[in-house]
Amino acid sequence: MDIDNKFIEIQDAEMVFSTRGGSFHALTGINLTVRKGEFVTLIGHSGCGKSTLLNLIAGLLKATSGALLCAHREIAGPSPERAVVFQNHSLLPWLTCFENVYLAVERVFGAAESAAVLRERTRGALNLVGLAHAADKRPHEMSGGMKQRVGIARALSMEPKVLLMDEPFGALDALTRAHLQDELLKIVAKTQSTVVMVTHDVDEAVLLSDRIVMMTNGPAATIGEVVHVRLDRPRDRVALAQEGLYGEYRRTVLEFLYQREVRQGGRTGALVK
Repeated sequence: MDIDNKFIEIQDAEMVFSTRGGSFHALTGINLTVRKGEFVTLIGHSGCGKSTLLNLIAGLLKATSGALLCAHREIAGPSPERAVVFQNHSLLPWLTCFENVYLAVERVFGAAESAAVLRERTRGALNLVGLAHAADKRPHEMSGGMKQRVGIARALSMEPKVLLMDEPFGALDALTRAHLQDELLKIVAKTQSTVVMVTHDVDEAVLLSDRIVMMTNGPAATIGEVVHVRLDRPRDRVALAQEGLYGEYRRTVLEFLYQREVRQGGRTGALVK
């Protein structure tokens, strides 16, 4: 299998945290590969280790055992090649929209490029998320959806190989969330980004994903089932509402989360092809 088909590799990863009450076994036996340009979502009940797994890929945590690779190189810590977008936009309140993005651009490219090129990169990232008109606004002058788009622009401005997203739309109202999901579909189509995203939203997972990775309940959570979403791109949410396959994928995920996973106490092993 070539590097494009094994762009991210997770091999027998395990995560055990030391706590005051003793060891907590968060993840066990995680094996997953992600293709270059693929959109993968991680879904499961609260406490199943979705964010822990995302943080392992980001290099923010180090696995207790096992191996994690990106482009055949060990993930040994954080890197601009793996940009993270959190649910909290984490913008610096005293900086403008432009300055928040420029800060990341300068950190990654500042040693090799002129200030003019850095500014152009920043403008390009803001254009990509439709915020060129808001470049001079500060966070308190922007809506929640706009602030989250700045966070996405900041991540994309670093030209990462992998975009990691931890429930980026979870704190937004339904209409804003739907709008940003549609925008993300367009951005990913344009940039051909490799994306791993944590979500609790079944419809979001089906709309966005090439594959949905369903996690079993913790402790010692693992991958229970993987759904391959064979829906043509570009995707339109209104058209998909009438698509039989869309409903089938949605039922598969719901059945795992709310029937099979609860009934079996967090242990399944089949793959949905």
